[in-house]
Amino acid sequence: MPVGIITGASRGLGRALAEALAGRGWDLVLDARGEEALAGAAAAVGRYGGRVSALPGDVTDAGHRAALVAAARTLGGLDLLVSNASALGAEPLVRLAGLPLDGLRRALEVNVTAALGFVQEALPLLRASAAGTVITVSSDAAVEAYRTWGGYGASKAALDQLAAVLAEEEPGLRVWAVDPGDMATDLYAAAVPGDEGARPAPGTVVPGFLRLLDERPASGRYAAGALGAGR
Repeated sequence: MPVGIITGASRGLGRALAEALAGRGWDLVLDARGEEALAGAAAAVGRYGGRVSALPGDVTDAGHRAALVAAARTLGGLDLLVSNASALGAEPLVRLAGLPLDGLRRALEVNVTAALGFVQEALPLLRASAAGTVITVSSDAAVEAYRTWGGYGASKAALDQLAAVLAEEEPGLRVWAVDPGDMATDLYAAAVPGDEGARPAPGTVVPGFLRLLDERPASGRYAAGALGAGR
């Protein structure tokens, strides 16, 4: 069975993607900071019959990243690494004039530095897989200038560039930066509390991720919504 690591898998997009992959027979290593929420997600994913290893921790901790990769090795290797864990930099979001620099550092550490650390830790296993794949979860804030989204958007823009360079340096892998679009998630609620606008559930964008895994197009940046709609 293929093996994947998904960070930020206790809820939202990470959990929805984990359940979808488990339904296709994947064995999974799941990460999140909240132990209780992660245990609930692991139980739901485990109902599909595959093997699930759930390790609570912070992706900025090199030891935790190593433990996740070691868990994948125990399951037989690693075919897919999904960097989904994200930090906003401020909750709620604020204009750049008031953005705490420590918050920006946290966003960069979680969204960029930890993602690269995971790749570095996982590269031997990914290179050994016939279908080694890295997915970084991007955002339209990486390419559009939205007020108050500057710190988060800057971190996601840096992540996009990291993914693009990784694709050039590792041509044997598929490296996809995927923009999931607007979703009703805890992250968005923390970013813009009180916004009651209708947004799609995270599960609605998962078909775009699955299409990438099925069709394996060239490395690059993709919009999950367009992929799911067949465009």
